[in-house]
Amino acid sequence: MTALPAPVRGLTAEVVFVRRSLTHSLRDGESLLMAIVLPVMLMVLFTQVFGGAIDPSGGYVDYIVPGIVLLCAGFGASSTAGYVAGDMRTGMIDRIRTLPLRAGAVLTGHVVASLLRNLLATAVVIAVALVLGFRPSANMWQWLGVIATIALYILAITYLFAAIGLAAGSPEAANGYGFILLFVPYLSSAFVPIETMPEWLQPIARYQPVTPIVETIRALLSGGAPGTDAVWALAWCLGILVVAVVWGAWLFGRGNRR
Repeated sequence: MTALPAPVRGLTAEVVFVRRSLTHSLRDGESLLMAIVLPVMLMVLFTQVFGGAIDPSGGYVDYIVPGIVLLCAGFGASSTAGYVAGDMRTGMIDRIRTLPLRAGAVLTGHVVASLLRNLLATAVVIAVALVLGFRPSANMWQWLGVIATIALYILAITYLFAAIGLAAGSPEAANGYGFILLFVPYLSSAFVPIETMPEWLQPIARYQPVTPIVETIRALLSGGAPGTDAVWALAWCLGILVVAVVWGAWLFGRGNRR
């Protein structure tokens, strides 16, 4: 009787898959470039083309930066769905399922690599915003709060996109499902105040995940206190993260039971 291989101990598997995903990211420089260039182009478009009409005082850039940052995070995280679906198509996931690894190890590799990519992209976007006139009033602790909120949001949606990649039948389908989620920030307070929206749309914009997250970031960057928005932002991010992790683990394990 052949002995089963011993399970991989510690975080060895996660480290290996993070390194693998980072290597793939460096080889796929176009995706990383687009994750940075597209949000920057949108920020230039909104501030320089539409900004004068929306806010003639020139302060629209301070309002819109948090929304552009979350949009940047969404674009960057969405590529994870395609990467995971690509692993499914090539049979990589099926080979990993036969190994004595934790179900979440391969997803963790994709997610951590995406988190690092997106934090880099976020830094570039904020740097460009400063050139365009963005003037935050946050102190050191508020900046740490901004970074923590953005990182938690990236972590949550990246795990969600990774689970979508496992559920989708192909990279094309995964990208299509992910593209739908990228519209959520537009239906929030990311780009315009909720009060300016039609009455039937205001409840949708007010009670969806992105609004408290973007309001938390906006308040911290302006040097203020986010209040209950921070509580709701944390609750939404943790809720999405828990659902995505459980769903992803179930989808990964389902292949072993076939």
